[in-house]
Amino acid sequence: MAINTGGTAVPPEEYLRRQFERDVIAGLSSRQKTLPCKYLYDETGSKLFETICELDDYYLTRTEAAIFAYALEEMAEAVGNHVALIEPGAGNCEKAEPLLAAMAYPDAYYPLDISPEILLEAQQRLEQRLPDLNVVPMVGDFTQPEIWERLPQSDTRRVIFFPGSTIGNFSPEQARRLLNTFARHLNTGDGLLLGADLVKDSVILERAYHDSNHITEAFNKNLLTRINSELQGNFDARAFAHRAFYHSLRQRVEMHLVSLAEQEVSVSGRIFRFAEGETIHTENSHKYTLPGLQALLRDTGFSPEQYWTDQKHHYAIYYAQVL
Repeated sequence: MAINTGGTAVPPEEYLRRQFERDVIAGLSSRQKTLPCKYLYDETGSKLFETICELDDYYLTRTEAAIFAYALEEMAEAVGNHVALIEPGAGNCEKAEPLLAAMAYPDAYYPLDISPEILLEAQQRLEQRLPDLNVVPMVGDFTQPEIWERLPQSDTRRVIFFPGSTIGNFSPEQARRLLNTFARHLNTGDGLLLGADLVKDSVILERAYHDSNHITEAFNKNLLTRINSELQGNFDARAFAHRAFYHSLRQRVEMHLVSLAEQEVSVSGRIFRFAEGETIHTENSHKYTLPGLQALLRDTGFSPEQYWTDQKHHYAIYYAQVL
């Protein structure tokens, strides 16, 4: 089965490269230099993140997995029968696989991701393990309208599966816009299964994003390597340090790359200057309270129906329906 790339005027790889170039140049031209966190997840970055998820310091994945393990049947029942499951930012699709296996007669699974290589590997694995499932991978950026417009139209009930606290990578305003987008592409009674990390002790949070094995550092710096490879950049990753810290007022962990010296870097023929100590802001991971998460869902057209959490209340998974 071919990946649905949606008939753009240029090959999809070139379309994505141009978008990457535009976003990188715009971000590095800003007063506070930034790079969109979605670009951390190329093939190498995705594999590094899989390694991060296995680290003792990174509690998120194992905590979410433990919740899924004890509540999977309840979640599958809440999602319902004959459902098309849509997963934005699906990556290797490993989180969706047990849910799909537990669901009664899922009609289809639409994983959305910007990495075609990861999607192809996941599609082949799912078609072997769940041969009756219609898997339709779609390459694109789920924050953009194009990929949602390409979703096949049908009368099948839809549920968006959004685990991994990916919602935390968006500012509160961006999160509202994203959930509003989700709601617009669902009908009344359709659902959202959403995982979100909760506010907790800053020591636990900062250790998760600055692990003792330095895998998160490699993950963060891989973005510079990707720019060098795809956009004719000349970043020296050794000239930047990984930094992650919890901002308590904004309830988020920030991840940065810190320039260790005054330097110039070229990207796609453009020169960018860095002062010593200047940073590139590469990722935010916002944390939620349970009342805050419920309010966010209600404000964006969803009715929270059920939620599951761990004993320490470090993480929550909500099932909500469109009003």
